[in-house]
Amino acid sequence: MRPEDLTFPAAEIAEIAGAEAPIAFVDLARESRDGVPIALPPCPVIGIGPREHPLSARLDAVLEPRFDASQLVVGAMAQPLAVMVVTQLLRALPSLPVAEALTMESLAYATLQGSEAHRRWIAGRERAASAEGAVLLSREDDILTITLDRPAAGNAIDRVMRDALHEAFALANVDSTISRVVLRARGKAFSLGAELAEFGTTTDPVEAHRIRCLTLPGREAAQCSDRFEAEVDGACIGAGLELAAFASRIVATPRSWFQLPELAMGILPGAGGCVSLSRRIGRQRTLLMILSGRRLTAREALDWGLVDALVDEFP
Repeated sequence: MRPEDLTFPAAEIAEIAGAEAPIAFVDLARESRDGVPIALPPCPVIGIGPREHPLSARLDAVLEPRFDASQLVVGAMAQPLAVMVVTQLLRALPSLPVAEALTMESLAYATLQGSEAHRRWIAGRERAASAEGAVLLSREDDILTITLDRPAAGNAIDRVMRDALHEAFALANVDSTISRVVLRARGKAFSLGAELAEFGTTTDPVEAHRIRCLTLPGREAAQCSDRFEAEVDGACIGAGLELAAFASRIVATPRSWFQLPELAMGILPGAGGCVSLSRRIGRQRTLLMILSGRRLTAREALDWGLVDALVDEFP
């Protein structure tokens, strides 16, 4: 299907799109600016046209330069259930405190963990994994530095690293003498995301939800976000980006890039990213990243406010 085949008048979109389409579009240039009533269907509704249109804020996203509507259609048709769940989640998150929002994200993620689409992805992915990773802690005066140390695997975050990150941020939360928490990484990539070989090792989605409630690093990182800084160099993907986005300040090198690839796996960002990114760049741009799977360059990330500053290199 083409985007034009899925473009509907805003006032009729809930009735026309309904359960029939995995994604819908509204041509903002053709819509009245006088308070058009709109009820959103379960699928995402994307505006095409001027962002300043009064209707745009009520939609799930507005197409941005360098984003292709046709690619959004392809992604939505490939994973219609995941697209529906993440869209409804992002609609709900702004009204929730961070802790409750993370719980809601985990429940939505658990729903998709049990889906046929995600089981198919697990069956088809490669399981080879390198040696376990580590998280290094160092302290100088009142600064705690947390370093991802699995460079041979692109700092993909495995269970050992997840638990260590949770403990590191928990330490920052109980030690009031720590005034800054800096997250960085060794090697050419900040993080390639969660360790793919470990997906599916906890087969019960409810048990997986319980584990996330107890060990998700983002829960602790969110509590010290005002003291948390991230230094990003190279690829910053999936869980690595989701954690870094809790920081009050993100600095990156020009060669860095950012991506949320989870939709192709039949799931949504489940390491806190639906919460952290939507609070940093807004729910609409977060949805665009998820639906497209597109890489953001360092300059694009800076323009969006995903990154606060660019530096040539870190000390």
